[in-house]
Amino acid sequence: MDRHTEIVTEVAARVRLFHERQQPFRIYHGSTNSTRESQYRRDNTVDTSRLTNVLKIDTHAKTALVEPNVPMDRLVEATLRHNLVPPVVMEFPGITAGGGFAGTAGESSSFKYGMFDRTVNWIEIVLANGDIVTASRSDKPDLLYGAAASFGTLGVTTLLELQLIEAKTYVKLSYIPISSVSEAVTEVRRATEDPSTDYVDGILLSAERGVVCVGRLTNHVGEGLKIQRFTRARDPWFYLHAIEVVNRREGIVREAIPLVDYLFRYDRGAFWTGKFAFQYFVTPFNRITRWALDRYMHTRVMYHALHKSGHTKRYMIQDVAVPYPGAEDFVQYLDTHFGHYPLWICPLRQTGQWPNSPHGLLAEKPSRKAPDMLLNFGVWGPGSTDRKTFVDDNRGLEHKVQSLGGRKWLYACAFYTEEEFWDIYDKRDYDALRAKYHATHLPTIYDKVKVDWEAEQRAISASWRLWLLALFWSIWPLSGLYGVYKATIGGDYLLPRESSWRSRLIPQGKIKM
Repeated sequence: MDRHTEIVTEVAARVRLFHERQQPFRIYHGSTNSTRESQYRRDNTVDTSRLTNVLKIDTHAKTALVEPNVPMDRLVEATLRHNLVPPVVMEFPGITAGGGFAGTAGESSSFKYGMFDRTVNWIEIVLANGDIVTASRSDKPDLLYGAAASFGTLGVTTLLELQLIEAKTYVKLSYIPISSVSEAVTEVRRATEDPSTDYVDGILLSAERGVVCVGRLTNHVGEGLKIQRFTRARDPWFYLHAIEVVNRREGIVREAIPLVDYLFRYDRGAFWTGKFAFQYFVTPFNRITRWALDRYMHTRVMYHALHKSGHTKRYMIQDVAVPYPGAEDFVQYLDTHFGHYPLWICPLRQTGQWPNSPHGLLAEKPSRKAPDMLLNFGVWGPGSTDRKTFVDDNRGLEHKVQSLGGRKWLYACAFYTEEEFWDIYDKRDYDALRAKYHATHLPTIYDKVKVDWEAEQRAISASWRLWLLALFWSIWPLSGLYGVYKATIGGDYLLPRESSWRSRLIPQGKIKM
């Protein structure tokens, strides 16, 4: 803890300097899984990139004490040594514990445990005036829940205690084919109401075809049950494998997937968005090319390339959730206005296993009719090449979600006007919390997530240099090649790190039977 204390003391001193000047700052973590454009400069940044360690695993209390920049693969690797695993694990191994807490992260176990931040017992945080405090459900609970999904606008999270659960060797996964959105919702409801279910998500291949995937942790592989892996270069991408299973028309198919392969099943290909890279570079998309280019198809590399190429402005990347009754209407809207499949679906419990906890200051304004369970949709695909049309399409999606009583996760760009944004989110309580904890000089969450495309266009029109740059990067395939080049030479995102679980299964002797 000495090293941790030393680093946090340095962070607090830096934050205190900004507070004395009443100067806003940004937090540099060393990586990002947000799709928003970076706004970091050396003179406006607090560097926390050295906070990268798992400090303690308490096997009795089933908790992990972790610094905020611990990525999911390293966290899982550390906890599995003790036969434990976090109850909510983000599917991309490079997403960090701090990112999952301060951002938003709902995964296939979130129907049971809620968002990732609901599995955090307490945090250490450097307040915006430089004070170092802890916040838990019993001590400063407003700060604990307010800091969740606040994107660093209340202070700098420097330590988290996470809940853990017993790990098992495999996830027994059932692929349940569906022929309509209503059938998908029915299967999701059935699975989430079954106490033996540990994981639920699904893939819609169209409005009339898809698969719901239901997982249960197990130490035993039944006779005749195939073991299927997804983390090696020779393994299939998960979504392609799921499509193949559906195409067999064999009814419900069951497989045993090693736990880590299940948790990070979408890493290779970033769900299915990796396919768009093949399309962009006019490259054949088959098993041989996916194997040959595997090192570029992991999410760490893909996020780096996405940011450096500027293609976040060309692709619709939105995660939104709507109440179950609005699911069919929403898919109809997407079918008409978006037109790209697959779509990811995932049930989410807003409160997690603490029903008395608030939904967080950045949840929609309280409503007695607000359901605790929502169905998340991952909407990811090419957008319009015309910037105004692209913005209008995103705004249309945001308005549709709002009209259905849903919500949008803010790791992606927000296209709301400021008035629209604060009509949805609880500005009064958010501002009160920022005042209480000395954070009024920091950027607001709207400042951090907004897209001001009109200002972008004005800047380009007013500057020949920016106009020429925009013209240059619009020439195919210059921006894409630049993104690949920057990802190849490294930086924030290096090539997939070697982990002990990448080359072997978890030994049976390491898991309690």
